[in-house]
Amino acid sequence: MGELFKELLTFTTDVMGTGALLLASFTSLFSVVNPITAMPVFMSLTESDSDAEKAQTARKASVYMFFVLITFLLVGSYILSFFGISLPGIRIAGGLVIVRAGFSMMNPETGGRKLSTEDQEAAMEKEDVSFSPLAMPLLSGPGSIAVVIGFGSQASGIIDFIVHGVAVFLTALLAYGILRVAPWLSKVIGKSGMTVITRMMGFIALAIGVQFVINGIAKFFQIGM
Repeated sequence: MGELFKELLTFTTDVMGTGALLLASFTSLFSVVNPITAMPVFMSLTESDSDAEKAQTARKASVYMFFVLITFLLVGSYILSFFGISLPGIRIAGGLVIVRAGFSMMNPETGGRKLSTEDQEAAMEKEDVSFSPLAMPLLSGPGSIAVVIGFGSQASGIIDFIVHGVAVFLTALLAYGILRVAPWLSKVIGKSGMTVITRMMGFIALAIGVQFVINGIAKFFQIGM
């Protein structure tokens, strides 16, 4: 009976730990991806499309985003290691990228645009905007790529990779849902509401970036190891 209780306790602890990791991964990634900021661009680029075409564009953009982030989650650390970049270096560099993105999101009126006006005008001439600029760089830009590379560098086993992969899937799924209801959601939230949400996400992204830098420095100097 005692052994059964110990096994049950261990299983419960593992499940709770996995759930906490999933929640942390999802909230970290979603705050950096922040698909709400992609809504105005999505609505502008698909303004003349039918509802079915808008749904297809949103779906393709989310799928492309998922595969881009999953690719960097699985092989990003190895690619950078091939060039002689250490894991602490990856974490510090990724943290700095996320910090920059966070600062930009906290100032959406000035530096918070993920896509320049020139790029958006050029995208208007494309027949398919699902991969570029929607999937890249709006949804899976440098900040979100840095986050998943950080996930990969800190993963200690296959379970961690699966959990992070699920977080990427949930983020892509939610991004699809947000793009699908973009016109309605934009009216409900309003411009001021979108600004508040973007700034809040920017603060979270800033904190994540700083933590990445701290983890990288601690790993390099073997602090708290």
